[in-house]
Amino acid sequence: MLIAAANVSWFLWGRESSETGVHLTDGSILDRVAQFVMIVTVDGRIYPLFAFLFGYGMVQFVRSRLGRDEPYPEVRRMLRRRHWTMLLLIGPLHAALLFMGDIVAAYGLVALILVGIFFDRQERTLWICVWILVGLWALNAVFSIMGGVGMALFSPDLIPLMSKGMPDIQGMTVGQENYLWSIVGRLGMWAMGGLTQGIISAVPITILLGWIAARRGILDNPAAHKPLLQRVALFGIAIGWLGGLPSALTHVGVLTVPSWTFTGLDTIAGAAGAVGYVALFGLLAAHWQSAPPAPIRWVAAVGKRSLTFYLWQSLIFAPLFSAWGFGVGGTVGTAGALGIAMLVWLASVPIAVLLERRGARGPAEAVLRRITYGRVGTSGMNAGAQYPNGRPEAPPPYPPPGAEQLQGAHPNVDHPQTERIPGPEQDR
Repeated sequence: MLIAAANVSWFLWGRESSETGVHLTDGSILDRVAQFVMIVTVDGRIYPLFAFLFGYGMVQFVRSRLGRDEPYPEVRRMLRRRHWTMLLLIGPLHAALLFMGDIVAAYGLVALILVGIFFDRQERTLWICVWILVGLWALNAVFSIMGGVGMALFSPDLIPLMSKGMPDIQGMTVGQENYLWSIVGRLGMWAMGGLTQGIISAVPITILLGWIAARRGILDNPAAHKPLLQRVALFGIAIGWLGGLPSALTHVGVLTVPSWTFTGLDTIAGAAGAVGYVALFGLLAAHWQSAPPAPIRWVAAVGKRSLTFYLWQSLIFAPLFSAWGFGVGGTVGTAGALGIAMLVWLASVPIAVLLERRGARGPAEAVLRRITYGRVGTSGMNAGAQYPNGRPEAPPPYPPPGAEQLQGAHPNVDHPQTERIPGPEQDR
């Protein structure tokens, strides 16, 4: 649902939008309120949220395969195949055919870089990398704010001129009436910015934090980590929302500064907000851990097939909103587009529930799994064929003994084991 809300504004065209964002600069009062809320609570927070879960899933994946006594070098090769498939197959196809803002390839690129360098390093090393990245973005925030405020004070006449000469991204993609030309536009925009959006963002920070959290098993047993999750949810969401206020106020015209003034602040706040959301979801999972109500199980069914339904949204949005399709994006405002996005997400729920009842993976997950494993491990959703309880009684240590020699790292002794490996999700 959140990713649908974050993406749908990219499909609005034919009107002026902000030069550093995607939101329209006009609309009704309801549209402007929706834009304000989106900038504060959603924009720049949802991509790093899913990056955190993506990183968490990497560690779960490795543990699950080691629990099947597969050699660690082979498990690492599986990871590489998965990430190369995201980078070279799923992402480019998604960008070319449907949506220039594809994040699958961007996640795959970042994963290849981070896993190759840091995956088997000590937790202390990961924390150092996180704080270095946060520090760099903090410097970026300081200099961006200084530059933007300085321009507003001493050269305010330049601010309106900055949007002139900017490419009409929506006009070249969703606003293009010829579908074949829209492919050219989407691939061009994706190659220039979409592919590298994972690097120049909070995504590396939250992937590393996902690894740390997974090594500690925080989301595997959220009830055992309630105090930590409560603190992270409170402070993370507060920082995320407060950090988004300056950009939202700039967008609606309360602050007269260049729109890029708060990009660095948005990145830091986005990472904090993303981790805060993860902690909040963890608390909700702890509350319903023993007997989740039906709506929670339905949402979980969608989440277990997140790649499929991420692509599903583009499959609906692209022909519905684009000029080469029904052209709805040329007339509907932000609030209306968000309403359509919620309906599209709601339509995915019964499909996910049906797949869950049949014990079937989503089509995209099945393809990615088939390429990742080859002929190995292509059984159904559950691991009951090997483990009566769907999981090994005690998860193997991660990283495994000797893994540091594969990376040339120092011996790793500070990674506590998680309590258990989640059954149905363990091979996602």
